[in-house]
Amino acid sequence: MEMDSTSPPSRRTVTDQPLIVFKGVKKRFGTKVVYDGLDLVVNRGETLTILGGSGVGKSVMLKMLIGLLRVDSGSITFDGNELTTVSDRAYGEIRRRIGMLFQGAALFDSLNVGENVAYGLHEHQHLKSMTDDEIQQRVARSLELVGLPGIQPMMPADLSGGMRKRVGLARCIAVQPEVILYDEPTTGLDPINTARINNLIKGIADALDVTSIVVTHDMGTAFDVSDRLAMVYRGKILMQGHPDRFRNSEDPRVRNFIQGIAPPGEDVTTLLQQG
Repeated sequence: MEMDSTSPPSRRTVTDQPLIVFKGVKKRFGTKVVYDGLDLVVNRGETLTILGGSGVGKSVMLKMLIGLLRVDSGSITFDGNELTTVSDRAYGEIRRRIGMLFQGAALFDSLNVGENVAYGLHEHQHLKSMTDDEIQQRVARSLELVGLPGIQPMMPADLSGGMRKRVGLARCIAVQPEVILYDEPTTGLDPINTARINNLIKGIADALDVTSIVVTHDMGTAFDVSDRLAMVYRGKILMQGHPDRFRNSEDPRVRNFIQGIAPPGEDVTTLLQQG
């Protein structure tokens, strides 16, 4: 069942209670400074979209949250738990509560769709008591929620880009996370599939009552799915707030990004003439 006007009413409650807090986070790779004092709060139940140009560290933020990258200094808390000091083993409990849709969907090419969606159900310790029938029912329901019922036997190679994204999302929601991270969910998709993914982000947030963090440079997606936006610029959060604040911003850095205007001095004709 794809999310549409006939879907159940929203169960999502957006609050002003912090669930995830980045405070004074610093991160660099060699001489490249990615974050130099990142401060950001993600409230329970909201859909927050992280904006910023390519290479500013949007995906790095997600990887620091789930422990794939460690901060150089500063603090990240999840539901009151400090993450920067926990062991890799202890991080497993945190990852159980957070699902992630990777940029390329990250499906296992050697597994069929059903096996891909079931993968986390076999891996998470707290779910290992599920019977095979329960797992198959969970897989089927997850695929229904992303509008792809009955495609369990198909292989990833047989799927379109949009279908791969949706299967990746089905795998993510199958483990019933409290938080879903979307890393560039519409990159490489045509307008129809982009709209389909946007609808799924909103519909799943409402139907499953989850907190969502979306990383994108697609302003259509950002304005469509978000309760709040935050823009990364030079290692910090330049601006955050309701989408209307961004639409009406007079800050040239924000306005140029939203409208897709290159900064002065980057005119291609001029650069070629300077040769």
